[in-house]
Amino acid sequence: MKDLVRKRVLVTGGAGFLGSFLCERLLRNGHEVICVDNFFTGRKKNILHLLDDPYFEIVRHDVTFPLYVEVQEIYNLACPASPIHYQHDPVQTTKTNVHGAINMLGLAKRLGAKIFQASTSEVYGDPEVHPQSEDYWGHVNPVGHRSCYDEGKRCAETLFFDYHRQHRLRIKVARIFNTYGPRMHPDDGRVVSNFICQALRNEDLTIFGDGTQTRAFCYVEDLIDACVRLMEITDDDFTGPVNIGNPGEFSIGRLAEMVIEMTGSKSRVCYEPLPSDDPRRRRPDIALAKEALGWEPSTALEDGLARTIEYFDGLMREAAPD
Repeated sequence: MKDLVRKRVLVTGGAGFLGSFLCERLLRNGHEVICVDNFFTGRKKNILHLLDDPYFEIVRHDVTFPLYVEVQEIYNLACPASPIHYQHDPVQTTKTNVHGAINMLGLAKRLGAKIFQASTSEVYGDPEVHPQSEDYWGHVNPVGHRSCYDEGKRCAETLFFDYHRQHRLRIKVARIFNTYGPRMHPDDGRVVSNFICQALRNEDLTIFGDGTQTRAFCYVEDLIDACVRLMEITDDDFTGPVNIGNPGEFSIGRLAEMVIEMTGSKSRVCYEPLPSDDPRRRRPDIALAKEALGWEPSTALEDGLARTIEYFDGLMREAAPD
């Protein structure tokens, strides 16, 4: 790509699960990438393979503090995304969502940069509407154990849209549904990584609740493709929010069966009480993403799980004593 069209792009949370794939994709598209991460949940291992690229740079930084760099686009992904991690320090989670959004929006305003917000399906809470479309305002507990993340992301969306209306800032907002794939943190407590790690160890697979609750699982590379497409839309009046996820709905019980079968595990299933405010059903309406982005996921759950199982199996083999 010619330097005249090479963009300098900032990715906050760039060493995380999603962020590392995004950095990789942007470099592949010919851009210069500044990866910002405080490494609370991000890992250097996720981006080691990018370090030799002359157009890739790492900055250790916490987005709750202002950042001064010169870029043309910003992808704001910084925030722990699994309940175990975001509930570890809920006050800091809220700060990351709110102060982080304020700092990145302020940077974008100063630079005249386009900015992307990685929002979440959690803004819908435990939904009373199914499937969830972008015009649904949600059913969220503002004082529960998950509120630091749910309400933090909702407030970030508010800030993005107020900056857009008040300052004509160019924004793009994506509501990301359950995503999985290689580079997930093995101890993040998310259902796919939990099940795979437990199965590979031949441990009982822990289902919280009775297993009938549903999720829609999107493979990471499909997700990243949609995020990049959203940012590439030149119409500044098209801001989102846009649901990005896989509309295929699977029960947690069915997912456990698939993981046990695909790993050849001797694991059995055990049941624990359902945590408070845990959504019973989750499935995106992606009609807007299809229309506006020309996007829909292409990776079947079986194929994505196979790649993810291979990744975690490799991690465990590396960690195993000689």
